[in-house]
Amino acid sequence: MEVKIGVQHAPREIVFESKQSPEEVEKAVSAALADGGSNMLSLADEHGRKVLVPAGRIAYVELGEHTGRKVGFGTI
Repeated sequence: MEVKIGVQHAPREIVFESKQSPEEVEKAVSAALADGGSNMLSLADEHGRKVLVPAGRIAYVELGEHTGRKVGFGTI
């Protein structure tokens, strides 16, 4: 699943693929934001690396379908 996280005062969003379900990601985001944003949001990408974001700086979280690799210059 593709996860996009917008961070306040950052020009680019964080984008990565995760093996976690949408429900797991939503639960982790809710738990991080529950304490007034003083926690860290911790998610894992599909390679097992951790992505840490200060919860107080999260602007938005977008969950999407898994996107396949793009090959070539486009479709004909």
